[in-house]
Amino acid sequence: MQKPVSKENDYGHDVLRLNEEKEYIIVGTAHISRQSVDLVRKVIETEKPDCVCVELDEQRYKALSEKKKWQSLDLKAVIREKQISTLFINILLSSFQKRLGQKLGVMPGTELLEAIHVADENQIPIELADRNVRITLRRAWTSMSFWQKMKFLAFGLAGIFERPELDEEELAKLRQKDVLTELLTEMGKFLPVLKTILLDERDIYLAQKIKAANGNKIVAVVGAGHREGIARKLRQDKTYDLESLDSIPPPSKTWKWFAWGLPVFIIGSLVYIGFTKGSAAAGDNALFWVLANGIPCALGAILAFAHPLTILIAFLAAPITSLTPVIGAGYVAVFIQAYFRPPVVKEFETVSDDVAVFRAWWHNKLLRIFLVFLLTGLGSAIGTYVGMYEIISNLF
Repeated sequence: MQKPVSKENDYGHDVLRLNEEKEYIIVGTAHISRQSVDLVRKVIETEKPDCVCVELDEQRYKALSEKKKWQSLDLKAVIREKQISTLFINILLSSFQKRLGQKLGVMPGTELLEAIHVADENQIPIELADRNVRITLRRAWTSMSFWQKMKFLAFGLAGIFERPELDEEELAKLRQKDVLTELLTEMGKFLPVLKTILLDERDIYLAQKIKAANGNKIVAVVGAGHREGIARKLRQDKTYDLESLDSIPPPSKTWKWFAWGLPVFIIGSLVYIGFTKGSAAAGDNALFWVLANGIPCALGAILAFAHPLTILIAFLAAPITSLTPVIGAGYVAVFIQAYFRPPVVKEFETVSDDVAVFRAWWHNKLLRIFLVFLLTGLGSAIGTYVGMYEIISNLF
């Protein structure tokens, strides 16, 4: 087999050409750059490839191309499937890109849609080469520890309220970067698991999809941050198993033991206190557990201005959900909140703007659902530790 060769070309450093049994032309773009949109059109029309691969999955493609994308979202199904956190992360990232896009005059992902439009105009087959965004985000979320999740949320929440003023020189630099990749790389410095799943794994996934595309000349349109990683994988000429990258890793055995061991320990401790100190002492400790869990959880719902029934259910659910790893109090609370105060379509459509405005979190019903989820979950976690400490101290 001919050794892969990289060479400069007429398009400049943003395009990498690999010559082997197949010819790969990798276009590295900034997702919020007008120049990238023009470059994508120029490369596809000039090269007339056999296939155009784009860094999109079916879900992201629909989100970019369909004006009424939110009307088809079943929020209750998202909650039932325990994907409220992945939806929240998606909105944070989309908001970040959109705000930069507004400063640069082009919306995120325009160059990816342009690649599809140009391919359609020239009757060139299209390959959506990226991994399903929900799988990517769920792999990232489940791979983080509790404290890593808190660090991530703190990083994201701090960033969305920042409004940096950018001069023309800074804007010009941003136009040459894949800004989202830059953000994820920065986050990866203190949360390496994010870089592994959001960047490195997707380099492998995209490279394998590009390699499997039909035809001898392939144009791939990807974020600039993926270009070199994809090129390395293509040069290695290896076949990667994508099935493992398309699965959600199960919780670790240590976490399973802890998650199921906690309720056994709490209930066993209450029984032990009942035998050694009497039923009144056991009843006092059980009541403390209920109040220690229920009050902070209900308080979180109150701070989120939740529906009155949501507040009541949060109080009643927290002492029970804290004794089972199957479902958390936050999911119970948001399901009730979504049922009684569902967001309207307009609030879905403005959420990426509203998320950057502090007071809008209480006015936009979708953001209020996220507030309910975050604050009741935090309240339940605090209550669990407080209740457990009290019961342990009463064992001796």
